[in-house]
Amino acid sequence: MHKNKKISILSHVLVWLVLFSMPYLLSYGQEQEINRVIAHFWIPLVFYACIFYINYFVFIDRFLFEKKTIQFILINVVIIAFFIFLKEQIEVTFFEELMKKRDNTKGEGPPFKMFVYIQMLSYMAPLLFSIAIKSTKRWIKTEAERKEAINVKLKSELQHLHYQLQPHFFFNSLNNIYALVDISPDRAKSSIHSLSKLMRYMLYETSVESVLLSKEIDFMKKYIELMKLRISDKTKVNYNFPEEETGITIAPLLFISLIENAFKHGVSASKESEITIKMTIIEQTVLFTIENANFPKKTDDKSGSGIGLPNIEKRLELLYPNKSSFKTFIKDNHYIAQLEIETD
Repeated sequence: MHKNKKISILSHVLVWLVLFSMPYLLSYGQEQEINRVIAHFWIPLVFYACIFYINYFVFIDRFLFEKKTIQFILINVVIIAFFIFLKEQIEVTFFEELMKKRDNTKGEGPPFKMFVYIQMLSYMAPLLFSIAIKSTKRWIKTEAERKEAINVKLKSELQHLHYQLQPHFFFNSLNNIYALVDISPDRAKSSIHSLSKLMRYMLYETSVESVLLSKEIDFMKKYIELMKLRISDKTKVNYNFPEEETGITIAPLLFISLIENAFKHGVSASKESEITIKMTIIEQTVLFTIENANFPKKTDDKSGSGIGLPNIEKRLELLYPNKSSFKTFIKDNHYIAQLEIETD
C-alpha cells in the first residue's frame, strides 16, 4: 500500500511537471510574446490544476461516488464558468495590450459562442482526467479488497476442511485399533504407539500450506503399516513410492483419505483381496493411483463419516484449480482412484 501511494504521488508530479513545462517550450525564442504565454497557458493551467484537485479530493467522493450526479455536474459547470470569467477579468486587468490586439483581430477569430464552447471543453479535460484517475484508483482498491476477501474465505474453507479431516482420520484409526483390542492386545498397543506418531505429524506439521512430498510419503507409509496390523493374511498390500528426494512440496493430507478408503472398502474377512498403491513423479506432476477389491459397505455400517472423498475434491478445487484431476471408477470388480496434481 505504501508503495502504491508513492507511485500515485510520483505520477501526479510528473504529469503536472510536463504540463507546466510546456509554456516555456512553446514560448522558446518568443520573449516578446511572454504575456501571451502567461495569459493563454499559465493561467489556464493553474485553473486546470484547481479543477482537477478540487474534484479529486472533494467532489468526486462527496457527490459522484454518492450517486449525486446532477449536483456534481452543476457544481463543476459553475466552477468552470467562474474560471472562464475570472480568466477574462485577469486578461482585461493585467494584459491590456494583449486584449487590444485581440479586439483588433476579433472579426478574424471564431464567434463568441464558439470561443466559450472551446473554453468549456478545455476545462472539461482536467475534470475528466480527475474522474478517470479517481475511478481507476477506486476500482483497484475495490478489486484488492475483493481478492483479499476471496483469499480470507479460501483460507477459512481450507482450515475448515483440514480440521474436518483430522477427527475423521482419528475416528477411523481408533475404530481399527478397537477391533484389535480383544483379538491381539500386543498389536493394539503397537497400533496406539504408531497412531501417536501419526497424530503428532497431523497436529504439528500439517498446519502449513505445503509440506515436502517426502514427509507426506513417510506419513503414508507409517499409516499403511499401521493398517496392516489389523488385516488378515487374506489381504495383500503392495505400495510403491518414490525413494529419492525430489524437493517437491504439496498440500498436506491429500492422499490419506484414498488410502483410508481402500482399507475400508477393499478388505474382506472371508475373501482374498489386494490393495495396490503407487505414486510416480513426472517432472513436477505427481501421479497417485490406488486400486483395491470392491467390497461396498452395507447401508447399516456406520463406521467412518463418509467425508473423505468429498473433502479431497473440495480441497483440490480450492488449492489446485485447473492443475489437478481426480477420478474414481470400478473395473473388473476393482475400485480404482487416480489423482494427478501439477505442482509449481
